[in-house]
Amino acid sequence: MNYSKFAVIGVGRYGSTIARRLAEKGAQVFAFDPNEEKIESIKDDVAFAVTLDATDIRALNSQNLEEMDAAVVAIGENFEATVLTCVHLLDIGVKRVIARASGDHQRLILEKIGVTEILTPENEVAYVVREKLLNPNIVSFLQLPDDHEIAEIRAPKGCVGRSIDHVGFRNKYEMTLITIKREYEVTKNGEDCTEQHIIGVPKSDMLIKNKDTLVVFGAAKSVERFIEINNSL
Repeated sequence: MNYSKFAVIGVGRYGSTIARRLAEKGAQVFAFDPNEEKIESIKDDVAFAVTLDATDIRALNSQNLEEMDAAVVAIGENFEATVLTCVHLLDIGVKRVIARASGDHQRLILEKIGVTEILTPENEVAYVVREKLLNPNIVSFLQLPDDHEIAEIRAPKGCVGRSIDHVGFRNKYEMTLITIKREYEVTKNGEDCTEQHIIGVPKSDMLIKNKDTLVVFGAAKSVERFIEINNSL
């Protein structure tokens, strides 16, 4: 990652977050936006930031973008600009073009012009909110293809005090318990507090404790079934 080069075009709230997170991981990030104030706000956090209209092919050609490992088009308010920018990037020969879309209609258009990696932050956020509202036990999760997910779940009351083997994650619920996050009492600077640590690969005879967070992998319906059954015990 230290030698990766990424262009982020459009550094509003969403694009600037992507740019900063990439930079934090050691990537060389080149930020572009027609708004000078946005460029000023991010220039100290990335390798290079310039005020630029990405719909202008001549302006893009001047930035050697074909040398980038990928370009993220995060223009949120102007979909026409997103499409035109993506067309220019593909023509220039950028290895990977990743674009933001709002809804299925925009996704379809981007796919038609040849963009294969598409971000839909609004849908992703809505999905996360929906799952957390419907399943308060879910702390966080990563949605995977084919309706599978990796989820962090507050240990349901029906699991507390039982061993991992007795709960039967795999046999009863067709899920895999990846690990457990457990709270520990520690003293820092003379004050007592709690910290959460991963226990590693859990053994089958390990007892699940109250306030444990279970990290599981499985089908979404299996996770829901597991929470429903063990909250009713």
